[in-house]
Amino acid sequence: MIWIQFAILLVAILIGARMKGIGLGVMGMAALALYLFVFRMRPAEPPIDVMLIILAVVSTAATMQAAGGMDYLVRIAEKILRSKPSMITLLGPLVTFAFTLFAGTAHITYSLLPIISEVATKKRIRPERPLSISVIASHLGITASPISAATAAMITILAGQIELVHILKVCIPACIVGILCGVAVVWKKGKELEKDPVFLEKMKDPEFAQELDAHSASDNTPLKPGAKISVIIFAVAVLLIVLVGAFPSMLPSFEPGAANLSVNANGTIKMAAVIELVMLGAAALMLLFTKTATADVAKASLFTAGAQAVVSIFGVVWMSATFMEANSVAIEGALGDMVKAAPWTFAIALFLLSMLLFSQAATTKALMPLGVLLGIAPMNLVAMFPATNGDFVLPGYPTLLAAINFDRTGSTYIGKYLINHSFMLPGLVAVSASVASGFLFAHLFW
Repeated sequence: MIWIQFAILLVAILIGARMKGIGLGVMGMAALALYLFVFRMRPAEPPIDVMLIILAVVSTAATMQAAGGMDYLVRIAEKILRSKPSMITLLGPLVTFAFTLFAGTAHITYSLLPIISEVATKKRIRPERPLSISVIASHLGITASPISAATAAMITILAGQIELVHILKVCIPACIVGILCGVAVVWKKGKELEKDPVFLEKMKDPEFAQELDAHSASDNTPLKPGAKISVIIFAVAVLLIVLVGAFPSMLPSFEPGAANLSVNANGTIKMAAVIELVMLGAAALMLLFTKTATADVAKASLFTAGAQAVVSIFGVVWMSATFMEANSVAIEGALGDMVKAAPWTFAIALFLLSMLLFSQAATTKALMPLGVLLGIAPMNLVAMFPATNGDFVLPGYPTLLAAINFDRTGSTYIGKYLINHSFMLPGLVAVSASVASGFLFAHLFW
């Protein structure tokens, strides 16, 4: 029976992934309906905390975008990227990682990808090199960000065993090591641009050649009056969350009692609630001080992307959690001995599930509780956290497709066999190195 239920889960994920957008969410709900009404499986708790965090963080980031703060950040990034064109393969991923680390979502990097592609092309560096590792770096930033939904899910699952500071001091340096390893493997990847037959064929078109080398001036459109203020408010909010995570005693505590979405049973405030409170409070300050219209926030691209993520996570995580809980004894029996003998093998399971779910938060919420059930040490689970970045394997994630579209030379591609694409090598190397270094930093800094 478990194999039939697992087949239903896989079919729902695969169909939902092909539908894109809210597809994962609605197909997850359809499979969940089968679990409930056909197999009579007890439904698990829906991932309300993760959904609320995504809504809060994305709403605040969208407010900053509507206030012009995103344009201001992009201009800063553009100056950095254009300052050393020959180093674009190194600077590109470091900048996209920093952006995601700051904002908690990889969708913030869409504005950077065309700049990276242009700088590389004008320098005649194969754009595939910086674009591929920059996309991977932006994904790794999610598992190192203090305000991402995936990080908050980890804190919730391991409540009382880890604090935010544990994740940051392990995953930030581990992901940087992974990114640098990814940079190393793509530094000379593929043919040089001026020897690439695809590029040379495109250059035979005079219009293409002229457009490619045309001077692209920086956007000198005046920034909105509240652009810098919105970035400052957002930065202070992120800093406050990090401080609270490092020093939980800063928060008020209450009498012990029944736990809810905001308070633990011992009376302490949950980190997820802190993130939601601080982020939406920052959004309120941005609206007040920058005089941004709330209607503009709802129209922001980040808000739309966040809404789709909420629906997707709602359905697919609820479905996965129900399957896991209903079959926990069988799963624990199958994986228990292997994981106890070699805890790192659990990272493979995280990676494989993230390939299908296209979400670090969904993977964390669906599978990390099993790691706890199997008795894996908290520091090892934190070390394996970057393994949830397998969303590049099947090239359907928006950031991958955007990078391919922004590369006018055609060097960034999806191969004939689907998985032989530009992001596979840097992704496998970067994630593997991040997990390996995660174990090292966990033992050094724990």
